[in-house]
Amino acid sequence: MTTELTARRFVERLESHRSEEELRKIQRYFKTGAGEYGENDRFLGVRMGQVFALAKEFVDLPLTEIELLLASPLHEVRAGALSIMDKQARRRSTTPRRRQELYDLYLTRIDRIDNWDLVDVCAPHVIGGYLFDRPRDVLYRLARSTSLWERRTAIVSTAYFLRHGQVDDTFALAEILLGDEEDLIHKATGGWLREAGRRAPERLREFLDAHAATMPRTMLRYAIEHLEPEVRAHYRGLKTTARP
Repeated sequence: MTTELTARRFVERLESHRSEEELRKIQRYFKTGAGEYGENDRFLGVRMGQVFALAKEFVDLPLTEIELLLASPLHEVRAGALSIMDKQARRRSTTPRRRQELYDLYLTRIDRIDNWDLVDVCAPHVIGGYLFDRPRDVLYRLARSTSLWERRTAIVSTAYFLRHGQVDDTFALAEILLGDEEDLIHKATGGWLREAGRRAPERLREFLDAHAATMPRTMLRYAIEHLEPEVRAHYRGLKTTARP
């Protein structure tokens, strides 16, 4: 049976997987309490594994239909749209024009990409992949944005560069984000510094020598996670003895 490639049909299929038990789990996981980052997000109650599996079936969804999904107030519907975008960007058969369209759609509707998992599922290939052989100024603009999700997009997009051995932008953007007040930025930046350090250990040590004493504790903890115990202790000590 041929899958009807429309946003309406995608949502119908998604709703068939909803579960009240899963909804309760999701609401705890994404911190939907008052004042937390997921406070205004609405959830259907569908496991992300099912969302991504359905996105694979709808991988040829037209761009206009993807944009309709992004307009949804439901988190899993937007996650499905972004998973489809990611899958399209990963395909070797995707044309350069479509890659640009996906990139443009992400940035045009970045207001709908408003949770950490939504950024992470799509930014590396849709943004990072598109910018790989192009100027990357937009990432530095996003890193200085007042929007938490734009700043996360900036650092997360460099995952694509890291996979190809390029670490410069990760370190440069991490330096911009050192003073960020959001824990979700600390985690992402620290994690990406850790991965950059796998490829360029000396660069990570230089970065930590310069910034370990003043960088957020969570960022530091993630960045040094795979270093030798005595090296981790050294950098934690710099943080402990740093003046306020």
